[in-house]
Amino acid sequence: MATIHDVAKLAGVSTSTVSRVLSRSRPVNPESARKVVAAAEQLGYRYNAVARALRTNRSNTIGMLVPQISNPFFPALVEAVERRLQREGLELLLCDSQRDVDVEARRLRTLVERQVDGIIISPYDFTGSIPAVSGVIGQIPVIQVDRRVDGTLSDWVGADDWAGLAQVIDLLVSVGRRRLVFVSSAHTNYSGRARSDAFDAALRRHGLEAARTALLGSFEVEWGLEAARRLIGDLDTVDGIVCGNDAIALGVLRGLRQAGVRVPDDVAVTGFDDITFAEISDPPLTTVRQQWDVMADECVRLLLQPDTYGPRSIAIAPTLQIRESTPKPEAP
Repeated sequence: MATIHDVAKLAGVSTSTVSRVLSRSRPVNPESARKVVAAAEQLGYRYNAVARALRTNRSNTIGMLVPQISNPFFPALVEAVERRLQREGLELLLCDSQRDVDVEARRLRTLVERQVDGIIISPYDFTGSIPAVSGVIGQIPVIQVDRRVDGTLSDWVGADDWAGLAQVIDLLVSVGRRRLVFVSSAHTNYSGRARSDAFDAALRRHGLEAARTALLGSFEVEWGLEAARRLIGDLDTVDGIVCGNDAIALGVLRGLRQAGVRVPDDVAVTGFDDITFAEISDPPLTTVRQQWDVMADECVRLLLQPDTYGPRSIAIAPTLQIRESTPKPEAP
């Protein structure tokens, strides 16, 4: 079995150079790095990152835990975080909590046992996730992203939901849509609760009230489809449907289309996130675009720059993308 010394000899470099190249711990001359990689591949050498972590107490790996990787929001965020970590010479270890607080707790323990250097987590449940998240804070740097739990001394990075919903309501009011209803997730997670509060606040700013009680379920296409079916009989009193995320909005669009409802002529529909499918939906969805790369940059920056003075919260303003699911505002 090849050793690090064999790789160094074949590449014509020192063993410390081999270690730096394969662990990505420090910059190395590109030509030397190329020789090391070629020698390692020729000899079939595999660098033992676990052994290195035991020796140095660092793994150069960041753990990330999301509640549901099949939710289109999270792959975009994970990709942005991984790109940002690569620029720092760090690797990503991704886990899915499967929308289960018990699974979430086990995944967090596993990441700590794997000696990751920090954890980026989007907690599943607003209250149910508190014990697990609180249990790892203090052992390891933790950044909460998008969703959060209260009562924990942890940094948080996410969207400015109030700014995003304000842009949506401003647009709808400007095109004459004032009888609005909110379709979103139940208040079991931070985003569901925050966006509901943001919707109500944006309406109050225009002196409006919701056209009917909000429909709250889950951040999934299936819930949007069900919500559309429930709203079909109320469209004489509703002219705009504001959705808590794009997945719900896509379900709503499908449900309305199946019922023969014209969007945006009969009712306008908006989303939140600007996932890949938003621009190619039928009709293309007006939505609030999350700044994935900015969010990832801030997560990694906070991990690499610990603050001993208390938790930091960074709300990133999203931008409105106006498409065909809402009437177009008149040009100024």
